[in-house]
Amino acid sequence: MVLLNSSPLVTQPVQIFFIVLVIILFTPLIFNKLKVPHIIGMIVAGIVIGPYGFNILDNDSSFAIFGQVGLLYLMFLAGLEIDMYHLRLNMHKGLLFGLLTLFLPLVIGVLTSVWLLQLDWLTSLLLGAMYASHTLISYPVAARFGITKAPAVLIAIVGTIIAVIGALLVLAATVNVKREGSFDLLAQIILIAKLAAWCVALLYIYPRVTRRFFKSHNDKVTQYVFILAMVFFAAWTAQLIGLEPVLGAFFAGLLLNRYVPPASSLMGSIEFVGNALFIPYFLISVGMMINVRVIANVDTLAVAGIMLVVAIVSKWLPAFIACRINRLDASSEGVMFGLTAAHTAVALAVVTLGYNLGMLDTRILNSTVLVILVTCALAPIITAANAPKLKLKLLAAEEEDGVIRQTRVNNTLIPVANPESASQLVDLAVLMRNDRGRHSMFALHVRDDNSKAARNLARASLDAAMKTGAAADVKIETLERYDLNTVTGVLNAIEERDITEVILGMHRRAGVIDTFFGNKVEKLLRSTNKMILISRCFIPLNTVTRIVVWVPYHAQFETGFSRWVRGLARLTRQLGCRIIFCCCADAQPLIRGVIYRENYGIRCEFDTLEADGDYVLLANKISDDDLFVIIGARANSVSYTSSMAEMPSFLQRYFASNNLLIVYPEQFGEGPSLTSFVDPLSTGIASMPSPLWSRMRNAWRRMIVSTRASLRRIRH
Repeated sequence: MVLLNSSPLVTQPVQIFFIVLVIILFTPLIFNKLKVPHIIGMIVAGIVIGPYGFNILDNDSSFAIFGQVGLLYLMFLAGLEIDMYHLRLNMHKGLLFGLLTLFLPLVIGVLTSVWLLQLDWLTSLLLGAMYASHTLISYPVAARFGITKAPAVLIAIVGTIIAVIGALLVLAATVNVKREGSFDLLAQIILIAKLAAWCVALLYIYPRVTRRFFKSHNDKVTQYVFILAMVFFAAWTAQLIGLEPVLGAFFAGLLLNRYVPPASSLMGSIEFVGNALFIPYFLISVGMMINVRVIANVDTLAVAGIMLVVAIVSKWLPAFIACRINRLDASSEGVMFGLTAAHTAVALAVVTLGYNLGMLDTRILNSTVLVILVTCALAPIITAANAPKLKLKLLAAEEEDGVIRQTRVNNTLIPVANPESASQLVDLAVLMRNDRGRHSMFALHVRDDNSKAARNLARASLDAAMKTGAAADVKIETLERYDLNTVTGVLNAIEERDITEVILGMHRRAGVIDTFFGNKVEKLLRSTNKMILISRCFIPLNTVTRIVVWVPYHAQFETGFSRWVRGLARLTRQLGCRIIFCCCADAQPLIRGVIYRENYGIRCEFDTLEADGDYVLLANKISDDDLFVIIGARANSVSYTSSMAEMPSFLQRYFASNNLLIVYPEQFGEGPSLTSFVDPLSTGIASMPSPLWSRMRNAWRRMIVSTRASLRRIRH
């Protein structure tokens, strides 16, 4: 070992950064072969190269900055990756665990400090705050095993929030008593009031600012920088009111959770940068702060042994009790204990402040460093040992048809005409992607011109689609086709690739006599029975507040009923919004059955339709931030009625400024033979004209809706 007062071997910035990158690169490779979590490897590497090791690098301001950024990034990711639906379901369990993991370590720490370490009550209370706090240092292990949505992980995260806030309040009260000589109740009330006002302010400001910014800026780099700015602003304001910045970063993650879909390219960028640079920097900086030479001190070892036992037992007891109360298994108990066992940032802040105030001596300070070293090494090991067992039990707990879901095949075709529309269509396809089975995606550009300009347009469109998919870590296979026309090329690709659904952009009307969908889309609908989705969005999908779905009568009898319900459920789960189905009472239990059987975990509501599919009545209820989904029907299908023939004109008249997604469900069998004359006997009952009174009633309702819509436009 090198003396502490000697200068580090490496001082040049380029060399420092190179050494850190080498550690980040090779540590996971080496420790994964040793079957040890690489998080421990990062900490050990920090010890070796740090000032208390071989003194290769100095623990200077660069590591302090990047280490703090990494800690904030870790807490931000923990809040960003939370499934809000399942968090609400486990909130009461998390509150119970939070109270247990706050008060049990606090009480045990105070009593042992008074009786065994012979400390006064005020100093013992300060140590109790250190025992109560913890850091989610092993959260990346849970994320790597894919158990972040497990109840044990969600309960541990809620418990972390309560434990850290409670520990900081105790710390503030203890320091206040030490400095003032008495307990100031008013100061504590003011701090709690500041906390409440801070939460309310961020709850009001963040969603509105984020939605407005995302609407006006589609560039992923700009959005990423904006997200980071919002995170550090929350951390900074939390520090201003007397709280730890980690709470601000975590709260920002919860607020921004809604606007960063898990399957989006933005989430991929956030996770990539954090896992590749910031979080490893934090782990290395933790190792550089640990002085392993305190182990050689006999006096320190005795105190450290007591503190270590208290730290481990006081964090294991809450996990044990909470799992027994909530009837969770041993693997959940191990994961909860592993996530809450590590003491790092807050513990160091507590003992450092106590040491500076003269409340703690060097024995306690060095013993706390040893506690940090052991708990940081122990927590990832415990989490990694129990995470696979929990993952297997989660998979075994799925429904009996889980095998069917895993083997379900989806092949999505995305015809792209230009680079501008390609990214938006691929984003929609990625958000509706089936992550429980095999899902292949194909981007297709059909051209009937062999000129250089046409080939360049095709290449640019397909490259834009492929890059958008790659940003979200989704493979998009590109297809360039020379065919007679666009419809023929799409139909041939459907047959060749066994396509199950086609996602199209809505046709832009070129003139007054042009149709709403366009001749190509209408011809495609007549020529294939596959599910067709036609999209038109004026705002980014991650800023959608609600999904409102209009379902026609008898739609539940269509062959592709469950497929479009699953697709919309996946889209809702990614966006984190709520979905409202406007349908008849007979279809509601079937829609609800598909959603709950597949265990999508989304907020779904139902609005019963009293009239036969008059979607125009919804014009005043759909806002500019909603996505209006209309389930269409092909001619002579079970759910088709004569009023659907007027649907394009109604959509153009009443929903010209709304975000639309028109879905034509899949139908099996051959399409009806087209004849040049109208045979009255070949028309089914479902397509008969409505009675006179029904048409008069619908006309009266449409007139009222049109008047209201006109008044609303005038007001705007």
